[in-house]
Amino acid sequence: MNKVYGNTPGLKPGQISRLQKLYRRRVPSEHAVSPELARDLAALSHELSRQVGLLLDRSGSVHFVIVGDDRGLTIPDLSDYRRGKGRLAGLRLVHTHLNGEELTEDDLTDLALLRLDLICAFTVGEEGQLGRFHLAHILPAAKGGKPYSVWAPFSQAGLDIGLSSLLSGLEAELSGGARQKGAPGQSQRALLVSVTPAARAEAEEFMEELKELCRTAGVSVAGTVIQHRAKPDPRFLLGRGKLTEVALAAASREADLVVFDQDLNPSQIRSITEAISLPVIDRTQLILDIFAQRAMTREGKLQVELAQLKYRLPRLAGKGTALSRLMGGIGGRGPGETKLEIDRRRARERIRRLEKELAGVSDTRRTQTRRRGRQGLFIASIVGYTNAGKSTLLNALTRASVLSENRLFATLDPTSRRLRLPRERADILITDTVGFIRDLPPDLATAFTATLEQLFSADLLLHVIDVSNPRMENQVLAVEKTLDELDLSRIPSIRVLNKTDLLDPESLRAVRERMGGVPVSALSPDTLAPLVSLIEEKYKESQGAVIEKNG
Repeated sequence: MNKVYGNTPGLKPGQISRLQKLYRRRVPSEHAVSPELARDLAALSHELSRQVGLLLDRSGSVHFVIVGDDRGLTIPDLSDYRRGKGRLAGLRLVHTHLNGEELTEDDLTDLALLRLDLICAFTVGEEGQLGRFHLAHILPAAKGGKPYSVWAPFSQAGLDIGLSSLLSGLEAELSGGARQKGAPGQSQRALLVSVTPAARAEAEEFMEELKELCRTAGVSVAGTVIQHRAKPDPRFLLGRGKLTEVALAAASREADLVVFDQDLNPSQIRSITEAISLPVIDRTQLILDIFAQRAMTREGKLQVELAQLKYRLPRLAGKGTALSRLMGGIGGRGPGETKLEIDRRRARERIRRLEKELAGVSDTRRTQTRRRGRQGLFIASIVGYTNAGKSTLLNALTRASVLSENRLFATLDPTSRRLRLPRERADILITDTVGFIRDLPPDLATAFTATLEQLFSADLLLHVIDVSNPRMENQVLAVEKTLDELDLSRIPSIRVLNKTDLLDPESLRAVRERMGGVPVSALSPDTLAPLVSLIEEKYKESQGAVIEKNG
């Protein structure tokens, strides 16, 4: 135990010995620090011209002796002391200030993030005498916006603060809040963060979509932080000041994890996790978690596992606290969740096996497609942004009962149903596909190639657009960009303006003039007749083209 942490170079052996002897000191259980110990710390700090601090447990025993510089000190790793929800670390920090300052932002940040029992700093005069004491402790979130309470400065006569009753009262309040949030049916709480060069309106739109992704994943939103930054910080993505703001916001709102709207590399995940002492995931990992929850068929599960492995493979080599904290929670469930514990070689072997299995799925799908082609079956594939109402439209057109929910990615596995065209007296096939989303992770898009392959055999695309969504135009652009990248824009398409029941007539007229397309409400089958008629026209055109081609 006789180890002194921190800025020790240049200290004399006698000074090191005096610091080590502090381990044998004890403080009365109800005191923040004893007057005698405070005077000894002040004298040492004055002699060294450096801050000196102690971390004491609740019995008053010293666990760490820390030496800093004249402006601050660095707390050693306390991960072994961290408790669960509603519990504090069981350690308090007592240290000197050499420049007459009160508690600093670093002091209060350490208090909140490390969940220290309390922090007590006292000033040291020009001749090493004791000055005023400054104290702060954790504050339950229900009591105010900040996660701590700062006391008015006091003299050494006020060091008997009734510490044990203070801490038991605080933990009772903290554990009460933790029990409420941890009750059955309660979800994890996430602080959402975005670092973007985009204008505020666009950044807020993206944040709204991230909120929807969290809701779909079963995560409640504790709050949001947006930083407008032309160039992201290579280590933290955020600026240092904003990172502190995120850490304090997470502590004050009792968030369980932090979700970034931008993709993070392995180094950034580790650095941010270490800085804020909370699990950190990015948008890609959140989407992967949703897919893991939603995949039902063998094909869907294979695709999810493949995407998860490709995402985690570069992170396996540096697996540590940053990734191990995710196990069993958001970003760590579903097929492949144990793959964080295997080495890179086994992960690559598994990826190759999955790709081979999915290639077989693709072969089967192509065989089915050729069979339908020989039968002359016309295929209309429904595409669109996630949660635009694609599955609801499929159900309305074909009287099917495919799962449809007001959530992102409600449909992952492809579904096909027959539709009878009344005038042509012919059957066509309507297929539902996974919803598109902006900046779909490349590995995820690659993994779902088998799902999207059916689009290549489509004779018609029904592009469903949620006209009630304020981000409608950006969503249309995202879908059309994806179709271009897949070389599917050559297929005839119909824009289906869905959810028109949520617009007033004037707004709907403006949308039709701007977007074109057929207005429908998938919840009202009587609005679908114009769409079916247009599908019939496209069917007739295709049949005419086939007859002309065959002479």
